Amino acid sequence: MKLVLDAEQQELRAAVRKFLADRSPSAKLRVAMDSDRGHDDGVFSGLAELGALGLVVPDALGGSGAGHVERAVVAEELGRALTPGPFLASAVLATDTLLALDDEAARSEFLPGLAAGELIGTVAVAETGGEWDRSGGATTATERDGGWALDGVKTPVLAGDVADVVLVAARTPDGPGWFAVDGGAPGLTRTRLTGLDPTRRVAKLAFAGVPARRLATSDAAAALDLVADLAAVALAAEQVGTMQRAMELTVDYAKVRVQFGRPIGSYQAVKHGCADMYSAWEQAVSVLRYAAWTADADRAELPVAAALAQTYIGPAAFDTATGMVQYHGGVGYTWEHDAHLFYKRAKSAELLLGPPSGHRRRLADRLGV
Repeated sequence: MKLVLDAEQQELRAAVRKFLADRSPSAKLRVAMDSDRGHDDGVFSGLAELGALGLVVPDALGGSGAGHVERAVVAEELGRALTPGPFLASAVLATDTLLALDDEAARSEFLPGLAAGELIGTVAVAETGGEWDRSGGATTATERDGGWALDGVKTPVLAGDVADVVLVAARTPDGPGWFAVDGGAPGLTRTRLTGLDPTRRVAKLAFAGVPARRLATSDAAAALDLVADLAAVALAAEQVGTMQRAMELTVDYAKVRVQFGRPIGSYQAVKHGCADMYSAWEQAVSVLRYAAWTADADRAELPVAAALAQTYIGPAAFDTATGMVQYHGGVGYTWEHDAHLFYKRAKSAELLLGPPSGHRRRLADRLGV
């Protein structure tokens, strides 16, 4: 088991951090999140040039053939900078789905474009309740005119309003299946939703006889389970980065904010609060490193590690962001300060793959408790 980043992984971290500091500081982040696409395409293509979008994609398909530990490093930095963009949708969900399925033709067709940032991909699994249904949910796929057509609604869908290719889990006469749909396909209606987190775009996708291509897989439900676990690890990495930056900004503020003639960081209650943030972050890093390591080296342990990551890190990240707002006082509640962006990102991320109670239940089930 390896829980410490090596020199090459540290270099990757430094390169991504510098890139985001230059290209996606707070002022530019706010412009990007309010734009029509919800992100800066230049930043996304820049991440592709760094090789950050294809870290788990094999060399032969345009990626670097690195691994999930390296991808977690990138996700940490994106979470730290609150960078808007379809990384989680495209470089995680869509990429992992294609790798989990058995469709070599689809891999060859889509993965090079996803790794190069030339395509944006996403998956459409959740329905009205937001849960991932292993059966495909109420969305149905039927054979028509020698092909397949989809009917139903998927919501929320990450980057669903800008995705070039959507991988859809749907119910077929012979069980759950996976389908590829062009983002501009006839019969597909994409509606941007107003979510809590302005840095993460989600959409509702309505399918009305939408032409689709069925993707080969021996076990669609098992593929979904694997994708969900890998997504939990990548999301946990993002949450750890958000925690770290929220903690750093809070400690910095406590050193310079003076109240009653003293920096507020000199008061015991604030000291203890900042110490709790640091302790929670240190534990979260350990949980993340273990989960990312299992994704690369011990897939049998991945389901437990992924559930543990979301069980602990999601609530811990939200607690840290809540403390950030509290210790910043009045300025932490203003639109101009970034504290509310950290708070909203942490809360939305905590619920993105299901509520903490669901992750605790899955962890208990996987541990046989």
